[in-house]
Amino acid sequence: MVRVVATAEEMRELGAELAALLRPGDLAVLSGPLGAGKTTLVQGIAEGLKVRGPITSPTFVIARVHPSLADGPPLVHVDAYRLGGNLEVDDLDLDASLEESVTLVEWGEGLVEGLAEDRLEVFIDRGESDERTVRLRGVGPRWQGVV
Repeated sequence: MVRVVATAEEMRELGAELAALLRPGDLAVLSGPLGAGKTTLVQGIAEGLKVRGPITSPTFVIARVHPSLADGPPLVHVDAYRLGGNLEVDDLDLDASLEESVTLVEWGEGLVEGLAEDRLEVFIDRGESDERTVRLRGVGPRWQGVV
């Protein structure tokens, strides 16, 4: 699936649409350059999942858990930008909460794919204008026919 979004509000709306597809145990890996809109997309997903906010980039704390306000799954929001490799990912113990949470990892490409057989890969490309191109790729049986 490919979607072009022109504004931050459209990115949040796309996030809310994705939230309707996500369920406990899902892992999404978000990739794109600085300023592409990864955290903005996560804000929309968080709104759709109805979790406690605010949703900000967890660059310096690495990971934040946002509990549900509506009997849904908690959201684990990770920023792997500062992680040096797989050993540091292991130290986060993301697999301990993976089954009951929706886990979103910014900058996780090449680091977190081993956490789950199934995952949603989200690639955000920034054009010359404010438009972003968002490409979704489902990996594994969970995502067959979903995106």
